[in-house]
Amino acid sequence: MLYNKISNWLKDYLESSKLDSFVIGVSGGVDSAVSSTLAAKTGVKTIALSMPIYQGKDQLERANKHIDWLKKNYNNVESIEIDLSNTFESFGLLFSEKDAHALANTRSRLRMVTLYHIAALNNGLVVGTGNKVEDFGIGFYTKYGDGGVDISPIADLMKSEVKEAACELGILLPIIEASPTDGLWDDDRTDEDQIGATYDELEWAMTFGGDKRKLTKRQKEVLKIYYSFNHQNKHKMVPIPICKNEKDA
Repeated sequence: MLYNKISNWLKDYLESSKLDSFVIGVSGGVDSAVSSTLAAKTGVKTIALSMPIYQGKDQLERANKHIDWLKKNYNNVESIEIDLSNTFESFGLLFSEKDAHALANTRSRLRMVTLYHIAALNNGLVVGTGNKVEDFGIGFYTKYGDGGVDISPIADLMKSEVKEAACELGILLPIIEASPTDGLWDDDRTDEDQIGATYDELEWAMTFGGDKRKLTKRQKEVLKIYYSFNHQNKHKMVPIPICKNEKDA
C-alpha cells in the first residue's frame, strides 16, 4: 500500500540522517493526522505537538483526540501540548500597527520555532503536513511557518488522495469530514472561504489541459483563482533567488 511505502521512506531518510525521532504538529485536520500516523507507523520515536493559539474548541478537540488515538495505537508516540497564546499576544504588543494577515503568518511561524526547538532537544526531524495542492499548486502555506520543515511525506498527494489514505489508516471520521482550515484566524473561516474554491476544484484546475472554450462559467472562475494563487505565491515554490556574480578568469 502507498502509506507503507511512505512510512518506509520516512524511516530510511531518518536513519540516513543519523537522527532519532520525528516531530510533528497536529492541528485537528486530515493532513496532519495522516502525516503523523505515517510517522508513527515507522516505529520510530514520534513526538506529536499540539500548539494552540486562541484555537477554536472544535479544532483543539480533534487534535487532542487524534493524539490520544495515536498513543493508543502506537507505543512509540509521545505528545506535548504547548499553548502559545500568551507568546503570540506578547509578540503582537511589540507593534503599534497591526495587520491581520501578518499576525496570522506569525502564528504559523511561532509554531515552526517551537517544533524546531523540540526537534533539537530530541535529535529529530520536523515533519511537514502540506499536500500537493497547497505546496505545489497554489502555495497555500506560510513561508518559514508550516512551510518550514525537514521532510514532506504527503507533498506528492492530492487532497483527495490524503483523504483516501486517512480512511485506509483508520483516522477518526470527524477529522476526515472536517472542513479544511489553516487555524490561523480568530474566526472559523475555512480554506475554501479564503481561497474561493474547494480542493476538488483546485485539483481539477491543477491538472486541466483541455479546451478552455468548452468550460462552464464556474470552471473558468476556478482556473482564474488557481492561476492567481499560483502566480502570487510562486516565490514560495521556487528556490530562493541568488545573485550570481561572474568570477574573474
